[in-house]
Amino acid sequence: MTRPVLAVDVGGTKIAAALVDADGTVSHRAKQPTPVTAGAEVLWKALLDVVGEALRDCGDIAAIGIGCGGPMKVDTGLVSPLNIVGWRDFPLRDRMSQRFGGAVPVVLRNDAVAMAMGEYAHGAGAGSRVMMGVVVSTGVGGGLVVDGAPLDGPTGNAGHVGHIVVDPDGPDCACGGRGCLEAIARGPAVVEWALAQGWQPTSSADGVDLVAAAREGDAIALAALTRAGRALGIACASAVVLLELEVIAVGGGLANAGDLLLSPAVAAFERYAGLDYARRCRLVPAQLGDEAGLVGAGVLARTAARGGTDLKA
Repeated sequence: MTRPVLAVDVGGTKIAAALVDADGTVSHRAKQPTPVTAGAEVLWKALLDVVGEALRDCGDIAAIGIGCGGPMKVDTGLVSPLNIVGWRDFPLRDRMSQRFGGAVPVVLRNDAVAMAMGEYAHGAGAGSRVMMGVVVSTGVGGGLVVDGAPLDGPTGNAGHVGHIVVDPDGPDCACGGRGCLEAIARGPAVVEWALAQGWQPTSSADGVDLVAAAREGDAIALAALTRAGRALGIACASAVVLLELEVIAVGGGLANAGDLLLSPAVAAFERYAGLDYARRCRLVPAQLGDEAGLVGAGVLARTAARGGTDLKA
């Protein structure tokens, strides 16, 4: 029987871990909220707690795959997620390898790259050659898969669609730029914009509350999601003409808004992607839902376990 791999997903909202089989089946799930304002070691302990829960009563694993928010330095295994302030050049890959005594390979990628790999292997990107996964959540990340392998770039940050500028006069972004997709479409920014327009939340004033209000017909909540979706569509139109993408799969917490976010995104994409080859690209919801990142981290881990980098190897 093929040994499972351990998949880890570290984002600005939650830390999750699970076992993933060769066919993409996820089991032994564990998660907890990310202590985003905590120090480095508190964050590390939270991650170890989640990993320990996922591995409870588990036998040997073949490898470990980690998807983490970026930016990062894949060659050295250092992570500096914009939305997790306690980790700056944190040696996540080496710390995880040390935790397991160097006994299994550990592979690290941006969480959106992991999501894209999951969708490529088992979801919306199946059968494509060039695809992009987009995660719209606490931040906005992107990952590219070309002919079965992640397109990393020199430091592992290629595909970071969240920092494509969609409005040069737009809000400042945590990256230091201005008018980035992330500054407009990430969940907290969408909520902040809605509140500034006079939205009156009924409970927690977060993305879940905003989506619920939009579904009930709240005009400001609807406008906030439409604004975010339009920005997403513009960014995707820019990406597709550069990369000749065949599929763009959109997932993440805010993507749970469904057509409230995706319909304006598709409309903007169709408006701004004018070239024939660009218009052939499909902008679609991720099929694997909240598990896409874990499935993709599992795909990366299994590839590492057999000593390769190409899913088709």
